[in-house]
Amino acid sequence: MLTRERIQTFIHAVEVGRGLRWVRFAVWTLAVVALAWFYDLTAYRNFNSPEAMDAAQLARNLAEGRGYSTDFIRPFSLYLVRKHNQAAHLGNLTATNADFSRIKSPHPDLANPPVYPVVLAGLMKIWTPNWKAEMKKPFWSEGGRFMRFEPEFCIAIFNQLLLLVVVWLTFLLARKILDLQTAWLAALLVLGADLLWRFSVSGLSTMLVMVIFLGLVLCLAHVEELGRAIVPDRRRLLWLAVLAGVLTGVGMLTRYSFGWVIAPVVVFLVIFGPAKSEAICLQFEKPILLILPRWQSRPKPSPGLAITAFLAFAFVVIPWIGRNLTVSGTFFGTAGYAVTEGTFAFPGSRLMQSINPDMTSAYWVMPYLRKFLENTRALFQGELLRFGGGWMGILFFSGLLLGLRNVTARRMRYFTMGCLCVFFIAQAVGRTKLSDYSPEINSENLFVLLTPLVAIFGVASFLKLLEQVNLPSLQVRYWAIVLMLLLACQPLIAIFLPPKSPPLAYPPYYPPDVQKIAGWTHKDELLMSDIPWAVAWYGNRQCTWTTYNSNYEFFQLNDNTKHVSGLYLTLYTLDAKLFSECLQGGVDSWGNFVYKTLAANQLPAGFPLRNFPEESLLSGLFLADRQRW
Repeated sequence: MLTRERIQTFIHAVEVGRGLRWVRFAVWTLAVVALAWFYDLTAYRNFNSPEAMDAAQLARNLAEGRGYSTDFIRPFSLYLVRKHNQAAHLGNLTATNADFSRIKSPHPDLANPPVYPVVLAGLMKIWTPNWKAEMKKPFWSEGGRFMRFEPEFCIAIFNQLLLLVVVWLTFLLARKILDLQTAWLAALLVLGADLLWRFSVSGLSTMLVMVIFLGLVLCLAHVEELGRAIVPDRRRLLWLAVLAGVLTGVGMLTRYSFGWVIAPVVVFLVIFGPAKSEAICLQFEKPILLILPRWQSRPKPSPGLAITAFLAFAFVVIPWIGRNLTVSGTFFGTAGYAVTEGTFAFPGSRLMQSINPDMTSAYWVMPYLRKFLENTRALFQGELLRFGGGWMGILFFSGLLLGLRNVTARRMRYFTMGCLCVFFIAQAVGRTKLSDYSPEINSENLFVLLTPLVAIFGVASFLKLLEQVNLPSLQVRYWAIVLMLLLACQPLIAIFLPPKSPPLAYPPYYPPDVQKIAGWTHKDELLMSDIPWAVAWYGNRQCTWTTYNSNYEFFQLNDNTKHVSGLYLTLYTLDAKLFSECLQGGVDSWGNFVYKTLAANQLPAGFPLRNFPEESLLSGLFLADRQRW
C-alpha cells in the first residue's frame, strides 16, 4: 500500500505538481541539445574571420604563459611601438641592437581588448585541444581530407552555450517588461535566429558581448522600475548604477566599439532615473512624499545615478588604457585607428600594412566625413534591411508607430533606439577592411547585438496587431503565431535542407598547408603572409602582414626590423584581377609581384626569398630564404 501511494504521489508530481517543471525543463534541454548537435553536423563552418583567429591565437599565448603577446604582427603596430620606445629612449637611438619595435621578443598585442582572449585562455586551460590538423580521425576529417579543426570546434561549443544564456536572458527580460507569452515567443525567435547561430560558430566575441549587453539592459530595467516608486530605494539604485557602469566597461574591454553604449546609458539614467523632488523634506522626506500630492512635488531629473555609472565605467577601462599608453603611447593601440582605415588617404588595409605611414592626412576632417557618408549609404541600403534577421526588424520598425501600455517596456524601447543610433554611427565610422574579409559575420557588426531586443519588441508589435484583427477563432490566432515563427526562423530551417555545405573555409584557409609551412620554420623566425592571422593561429608562428608594397617597405622591415624567413601568399593575392591589380597595380604592388613570379617565372632582382618547395600547396605560394624541406 505504501509503495502504491508513493507511485501515485510521484505521478501526481510529474503531471501537475513540482515535477512538471522539471519534466518541461528536461524536454526543452533535450530539444536544444538536439538542435545544436544537428546544426554542428550539418551547418558548422571553420573560422572565416580574421578577428576570430587573432583572438584565439592571443588566448593560446596567454594560456601557455607568454603574456599578452601576439603572433599576428601588423606593420603599423611595429611603427607605433617603435615610435613610442624611441621617444622614451632618445639618448639611445644609435644602439644597433636596440629592439624598439619589440619584434625579436614577444610582441605586445595592440588590437584586441582583453576580456574575450582571457576567457578563451581559461577555456583552453580547462579543455586543452589537439593543435594538429587531423587528416585521419573521423569527424575531424573525411576520406583522408581535413574537415574540422578541434580547437575551433571547442570554441564554437563554448559560444553556443553563451547563445543559450542569451536565449534565457531574453526570456527573463521580456517577462519582466511585458508578459509571459511575449517572453516565450521572443526566446524562440532568438533560439531560431540563423544569424546568431552563425556568430556562435564564428569564434568571435559577439555572444559574450551580447550576454553582457542583456545583463546591462536588465539592470537598467530594474533602475527604471525602482525609480518610479514613491520612495525609491536609494542604496539599491546606487548599486544598480554601479553595476550598469561596470557591465558597460567590461563590454568595452570585450569589444572597444561597445564603449559607445555608455552614452545611451547615461542619457537613460538622467531621464528615467529616480526624480529629485523640489520639496524640502530633509529627514522627513519619506513621510512627506507619501502625503504630498504628486503634482506638488514637481519632480525633475537627477544626474546622480548617471554620474555614478560613468565613474564605474571609467574605473573599469582606465587601467587597460594605461597599459596601452605604457606600451604604445596610444589609448587603444591599432584599434584606435579604425576610424582612419578605409578613408581615401588609407584605402583598404593600407594603414595596418604600412611600417612607416605618413599620418599627416589623419588630422584632416574631410576623409572621415567622406567615409561616414559612404558607409551610411551602404548601411541604409544593406544591413538595416537585414536588421534583426529581416522579418523581426520589419515588425520592430513598424511597431514604433504603436504605443506600449507598459511604462518600462516603452522606456526600454527608447533605450534600444538610442543604442541603434549610436551603433549606426560607430559602425559607419569604424568600418575597416576586415568587414570585406568576412561580410556580415565580423566584429564590426554592432547591429546584431540588438537582435534580442528587436525580437522582444517585434513580438510585442505583432501580438498587438494581431489583437486588432478580427480572427474567427482562437485556433486561427495560434496558427498565425506559428506562421510568424516559421517565417522568422526560415533561414535556419533552410540550412538543414540539402545540399550540405562542407565546414572548410576554403578558399583561402587550409590548416594542413599552414601547419606544413610552419613546420619548415623555427619558432623564433618571422614569416610574412597575406593571411597572417591564420599563420599565427594554425601554424603557431610569428607572422607579419604583407607590407604595403613589395619593394621599399618590405626591405625596410626585412633589413631594419627583423629578417623575413618566408613569404606565404594565398588566393587573396593570387586571385587578384589581372589588369587592374596586377598590371596597373603599380610596379611595387604584390599583385604585380605575383604576376611576374607566376606568369613570367621571374622574381624581382634582389628579392631575398628565392626558394620554393617542389611539392605544390593547395592554398597558395611559399617562398623561403633557403631550402627548408
